[in-house]
Amino acid sequence: MAEPVALVIGAGDATGGAIARRFAKGGFTVCATRRHLEKLQPLIERIQAEGGRAHGFASDARQEEEVAALVEKIESQIGPIEVLVFNIGANVRASILEETARKYFKIWEMACFAGFLNAREVARRMVVRERGTILFTGATASIRGSAGFAAFAGAKHALRALAQSMARELGPRGIHVAHTVIDGGIDTEFIRENFPERYALKDQDDILNPEHIAEAYWMLHTQPRDAWTHELDLRPWMEKF
Repeated sequence: MAEPVALVIGAGDATGGAIARRFAKGGFTVCATRRHLEKLQPLIERIQAEGGRAHGFASDARQEEEVAALVEKIESQIGPIEVLVFNIGANVRASILEETARKYFKIWEMACFAGFLNAREVARRMVVRERGTILFTGATASIRGSAGFAAFAGAKHALRALAQSMARELGPRGIHVAHTVIDGGIDTEFIRENFPERYALKDQDDILNPEHIAEAYWMLHTQPRDAWTHELDLRPWMEKF
């Protein structure tokens, strides 16, 4: 029998990679994607070293034909996609007075349109089997637009709406759709280099640990269907909200 697959779109060095490793630990064959395949090699090798199964794919999540081909390849050659995690960020700051139409559109493509493409293709397989989990990674911008983040907030608001609509349509068909609001700084190289004062609070648990975020995603997947969570917010205890 083919082994169940967890497909992680946007398996970066922090949150996405931690989620991929957690599902591999849980017995899934992980299929991880990034734009450039070579950037996935450390993650794939680590999962394999930890006794898991993983495959890396270079994929532009905004291109419909690439997404359809990727899902078909995984379903036909590796196994049924039981879990989809959409984890593309696109957190780019710019004043609305200086934002360009091209960049605004690209951010929407990355953070929202790509979520639609990947979720639609996977959902088409899941409804036949009447089971599956689709998890979308949101952010503070999913529920609040901040100055300088009009494009990012617009895209993340739209992704949240997509998740809500999908949950209402697909939940009765056995598909658990959930959206997470990651509200706070995450332990990443970007935070370490650009916000050293904030990163200095890591020892006080004021920075989100990617491994702990991954545990929350695993919890969402393993929930019994009589008690599904649709939206889950995660933030450090010191974070204002």
